[in-house]
Amino acid sequence: MENFNKDLDIAIIGGGAAGFFTAINIAQQNSNLSIAIFERGKTGLQKVKISGGGRCNVTHAEFIPSELINNYPRGRKELLGPFHTFMTGDTIAWFEERGIELKIEEDGRMFPASNSSQTIIDCFLTEAKKYDVNVLYNHSVKTVLADENKFVLKTNQGEVRCKKLVIATGSNPKIWNLLSDLGHNIVHPVPSLFTFDIKDERIKDIPGVVAKDVGVKIIGTDLESEGPLLITHVGMSAPAILKLSAFGAVELAKLNYNFKIAVNFIRHDTESCMKILKSVKQDFPKKTVLNLAQFDLPKRLWKKLVLASNIQETERWADLNKTQLEVLVNQLTNAIFQVTGKSTFKEEFVTAGGVDLKEINFKTFESKRIPDLYFAGEVINVDAVTGGFNFQNAWTSAYIVSQSIAK
Repeated sequence: MENFNKDLDIAIIGGGAAGFFTAINIAQQNSNLSIAIFERGKTGLQKVKISGGGRCNVTHAEFIPSELINNYPRGRKELLGPFHTFMTGDTIAWFEERGIELKIEEDGRMFPASNSSQTIIDCFLTEAKKYDVNVLYNHSVKTVLADENKFVLKTNQGEVRCKKLVIATGSNPKIWNLLSDLGHNIVHPVPSLFTFDIKDERIKDIPGVVAKDVGVKIIGTDLESEGPLLITHVGMSAPAILKLSAFGAVELAKLNYNFKIAVNFIRHDTESCMKILKSVKQDFPKKTVLNLAQFDLPKRLWKKLVLASNIQETERWADLNKTQLEVLVNQLTNAIFQVTGKSTFKEEFVTAGGVDLKEINFKTFESKRIPDLYFAGEVINVDAVTGGFNFQNAWTSAYIVSQSIAK
């Protein structure tokens, strides 16, 4: 085993964002504490590296706690208090104090001005070294025992003892099993952020097309969302779909990812849509329907929906009968699609599930069952929609853990 003190003040399992953020903040406040991060892989911070397409979506420009919590399908109520302690503005300030400027994009996502996740990784590695945090790679924790005011960690490279233990592994079934053995209840994990697999002629051969503002409902449930919708090679993605996958994670798992959705591509009701189409018919009678896209829809999508309405390629607006108009209205405002499965969203795999929220003190993120055991990040049953919100939960929980431990 590497040459370091095997009797630690604090051991942190997980060399990701939450683990580093916790360690750095503890060490900064109390330099007398011995701290080590245990990372099972050859390198840490892999989720940071791939986040935001390699740019690292650090947080989201939402500065009101009561609004920020609405992006968390699980943990919404519990995170309100913690966000009053540390949230977006504090995250921005923390990185700025270390010379890293964050920028806000149009959709509210925040990235380092460098547009590179390596900026964030380098920051964490530099700070860890500065404050003498031991980062132990290739150290896989096999068992955890709680034994008279200390924890005993058995790793693939030997045994370690610590006074306080922080679990910051993210969604990790092996660690959840260890926590279950210690007496914690684990909410069964299910995928939380995924795209919908759909095979349908209306979206075939038009990957990359984006409808900017749609409404989507999952038929037979109360689940609905709105926002941009992206047509992909395998189905549908983008915020309108990803929100549904997050908020419906548990329900959709029970349906085995087979269900129907209703898509309103234009966010109009049937009556107003019909009124607009009749006006177009009157104003442009000689124009072919296929070539005169309406409602700012992408032309390729418009053509697919027109053809699905039993309207021929050469038909003019003047030729449309009442039935054709009604079918077109339905395709635009209430198009039904069969979902047959799911696909991971990019490389960012997020799950719902983890340590039961009832067993955590959210003023400190300490276990209610086991004293001196703390949690940071997604190891608990908290998850968020895409856009930097999962990282903000990591920063907030890690900061509060560090405050609790460093006292």
